[in-house]
Amino acid sequence: MTTKKEAQKRARELREEIALHDHRYYVLDDPIISDAEFDELERELLAIEEQYPDLVTPDSPTQRVGGPPRQELGTVRHTTPMRSLDSLQDEADVRRFYDRCLRELGRDRVPLVGEPKYDGLSVELVYEEGELRVASTRGDGTVGEDVTENVKTIREVPLRLRADSGHAPRRVIARGEVYIPISDFAAFNRRREEAAEKTFANPRNMAAGSLRQLDPKITAERPLRIFFWELVAGSSARPETQWECLQAMQRMGLRTNDKATRLPDLDAAIDWFARIGAQRDRLEYEIDGCVFKVDSLADQAELGIKSSSPRWAVAWKFPPRQRTTRIVAIEAQVGRTGALTPVAQLEPIQLGGVTVANVSLHNQDEIDRKDIRVGDWVLVERAGDVIPHVVQVIVDRRTGREKRYRLPHHCPVCGGEAVKPPGEAITRCVNTSCPAQVKERIRHFGSRGAMDIDGLGDKLVDQLVERGLVRDVAALYDLTVERLIELERLAEKSAQNLIDAIAASRRGVSLGRLLHALGIPGVGRAVAAELAGHFGSLEALEEATEEVLLEMPGIGPTLATSIHAWFADRHNRELLRRLRARGVAPEAAPAAATAGGPLAGKTFVVTGALESMSREEAEEAIRARGGRATGSVSKTTDYLVAGASPGASKMKAAEKHGTEVIDERALLALLGSR
Repeated sequence: MTTKKEAQKRARELREEIALHDHRYYVLDDPIISDAEFDELERELLAIEEQYPDLVTPDSPTQRVGGPPRQELGTVRHTTPMRSLDSLQDEADVRRFYDRCLRELGRDRVPLVGEPKYDGLSVELVYEEGELRVASTRGDGTVGEDVTENVKTIREVPLRLRADSGHAPRRVIARGEVYIPISDFAAFNRRREEAAEKTFANPRNMAAGSLRQLDPKITAERPLRIFFWELVAGSSARPETQWECLQAMQRMGLRTNDKATRLPDLDAAIDWFARIGAQRDRLEYEIDGCVFKVDSLADQAELGIKSSSPRWAVAWKFPPRQRTTRIVAIEAQVGRTGALTPVAQLEPIQLGGVTVANVSLHNQDEIDRKDIRVGDWVLVERAGDVIPHVVQVIVDRRTGREKRYRLPHHCPVCGGEAVKPPGEAITRCVNTSCPAQVKERIRHFGSRGAMDIDGLGDKLVDQLVERGLVRDVAALYDLTVERLIELERLAEKSAQNLIDAIAASRRGVSLGRLLHALGIPGVGRAVAAELAGHFGSLEALEEATEEVLLEMPGIGPTLATSIHAWFADRHNRELLRRLRARGVAPEAAPAAATAGGPLAGKTFVVTGALESMSREEAEEAIRARGGRATGSVSKTTDYLVAGASPGASKMKAAEKHGTEVIDERALLALLGSR
C-alpha cells in the first residue's frame, strides 16, 4: 500500500469480502473460492493491520484468534430469561400439550415450527447497530457468563450482521446452540490420545469446556460451530412468527438449521419427528430430540410462561442412548487374528431399542486409560447401529470393593502364550491352531463380503470346529452331506444346501474377494481389491517383495510388511496349496483394463444405498474401468458417489476437501452404463 488512506480502503474491502466468503462457507455451505484463495485474502488483511495497527476494527476477521487470557469470566444479565423447555417422552404427552394450546387459543388447528433439539451449549448474542457487542451462556437463565471473546472465534458467528434492505437492524438479540461436529470431536480426541492427554467424554462436554476457556486462543483451536434458533423480544423489526424469525436470522448471516420446518398441525409434527429420528445417526451433530414451538408470536404471548418454562414450546426427547450400569465381570475373547479383547459383562440395560449386556473394552491400554474396574458404575452409549461402548467411569459411585483387571498371559481358550509386542496395543494368542481363532477365521471366510457361503452360521461353525470336522478354511471343501447330518439340528436338505453353497464358492470367485476372505492382517475389502487389480493374480502377489508392495498407492511400510509376512509364512503357503488342490481358483483381475481404462487415475468413494447395484458391485465396476475405489474420503479423492442415506462423515469430508459429489445416475454415465 502506498498510503494509509489506500490501506484503509483496501482493508474495508477485504473485511467485507472475507465476511461474504465466511457466510457462504459456514452458513450457506456454498463456497465460491478455494481455501487457498481465502487464506490469501486473510493474509493480505493481516499484513495491512500489522502495518497500520490503528486500522484494526472490532469486527475484523483477524480478531477471531482470541484476545489475551482473563482471570475469570464476567457475568451478563439476559434481556429476558433464558428458560428451559418441558421435556416430553412420548406421543401422548405431546398430544396433551397440543390439545391445551388448541383449548386456550380457541382454535381447531395451531401451526407449529419444528427444530432439532441440539445437544450443545445455549448462548445469547447481542448486536448493536449490526456489530456483535456481547455473548453469554445460559447460566442460571437470568445471568450467564460473558464469553464474548470466545464466541468471536467461531467462524459461523458474524462479527457484523449482513445488512438487509441496505442497513442492519439497530438491535438484534439472537439465541443459539454451540456444538462440535461428531467427526471433528472424534478427530480431536484421537489427537489428544496420541499426545497422552485427557480426552472428552462427548461433544457437548467439549463444547461447554471450550466456550468457557479463560484463554480465547484455546477456544480458537477448538472446532466450535453454532445454530441459531430464536430472535428474542426487544430485537428491532422482529417478525410476527417463529418461522419468519428463522428466515430473518438466516438473511442477517446467523446460521439456522435447514432441517427446521413449519408444520400445519400435530399430525404433521408427529410425522416430522419420526423422519428426524430416522436421520439422527446420519447428522453431523448430536441431537437428543425435537423442539416444537407455536409459530405465531402473538399466540406465544397469549399462552404465556410458567415459572421456569414457556407454555408454547416443548422438547420431545428421543429414547435414551446413554445409560448408567454396573460392570459385573470382564472376560477376554479371542478373535481370528489371535487378538485378546477384554469384554465387560454388564447389568443389562435398554439402549436404542436393544438390550445391551456386553461391551468391548478394546484392549488393556484402553482399560488403563479410562481406569475401568470390575464392579464400576459406568456410562454406556449406543449411537444408532454403532457398537455400544463405555464413555466413562462414574468414580463418585466407587465403594472401594472394585477390582482392577489385567488381560491374562495365556489364552483363555487354548492355554497358549499371550503376547503383547512392544509398541502395540493388542495382546495376541500366538497359537494359530487355537480353536477360537479357527472359528473366527472360518466365519470371516464364509461371510457375505468374502466367499459368501450361505448357511455357514455361527452355531454351525462352532460344531464343525468342536467336533474336529474343520481345522482350517480349506477343510470346508472336504465336507460331505453324510458328515454334516450327524450335527445337531441339521437336516439332510439343509446339509445339501450348504454343500452346494461351498461348492459354488470355488467357481467364479474374484481374486479380491479371496484375498479379503483369507483374513490377511490389515487387508480389508478395499485393500484386497486394490491388490487384486495391481497384481492380477494370486501367484504374482505371493512372490511380491516388500519393496514391490510399497510401490502401490496407499500401501505403507506397516501394511507392506504385514502382507509380505503373511505370504511368507509356511502355514499360509500350505493353506493356499490346499485351497488350489480343492479347486478354489480365483479369476485373474483385469490388470490391463485397470491400467488404461476410462476411469484410470480417478479415485472414488461410494456411500449410501444404490438402486441398481450394491456398493461392492459399484466398486468392482469402477476398478474394472481403471479407477480406484477406497473406503474413506481424502484430498486425493476425485468423486464421492452418494446413494440414499449417505454417511455424514464422508459427506463432511467431501465438503472439507472439495471432493465432487455425484449421484448414482452420474456414476452410471461415467461407467458407460447409461
